[in-house]
Amino acid sequence: MTHNNNNKPNPDDRSDNAKKLKKMVKNTIDNMEAAEETMEHTIGNNREAIREKNERRKESIEGFRREILDEAENRKK
Repeated sequence: MTHNNNNKPNPDDRSDNAKKLKKMVKNTIDNMEAAEETMEHTIGNNREAIREKNERRKESIEGFRREILDEAENRKK
């Protein structure tokens, strides 16, 4: 096996992580709102599936917001 020195990992660039996370929060909220609108015209199990997915989205948003706070703390250091 030959090793190629050109396969070095990229350095960890966290400079725009908070910006990306904020965009992910906005996109997730937009998806939740669209799902709520869809749910108005949905019945049965599909309606419950949408409700469950939105609950998972809420959990994701909480995680994104914690990561945004972590990024802010890391910038202070």
